Amino acid sequence: MTKNLCLPKPTEAELAILRVLWPRGHCTVRQVWEQLNRRQPTGYTTVLKMMQIMTAKGLLRRAAAGRSHLYAATRPQTETQRQLVRHLLERAFDGSAPQLVMQALAAKPATAAELAEIRALLKQWERSSR
Repeated sequence: MTKNLCLPKPTEAELAILRVLWPRGHCTVRQVWEQLNRRQPTGYTTVLKMMQIMTAKGLLRRAAAGRSHLYAATRPQTETQRQLVRHLLERAFDGSAPQLVMQALAAKPATAAELAEIRALLKQWERSSR
């Protein structure tokens, strides 16, 4: 397990940028801006500045591609999500994973298919932790 506790936690705006980058691997600022602008009007220079800040924080890496730059997340989506869940688990639930899961299901009830997936993951977890 990697230690993510000292790595920067992305803000909501940074998470929106990461959600554009994770499935694509890498994008230019313009590509990210176009995706974000479809959901909510956003200034191009605002996105550029955010991505520069994220690069300085270590959330993104930048590579030259001709006259533009390509940006990519430095960590996979699952790693970032685990970091955020660990942070929430410790802060709001005093480290209690069952309480976190129960509150998550109470906040947004799972479908039958999602519950089946959760059961399968629990069985897999039990087998691997023996």
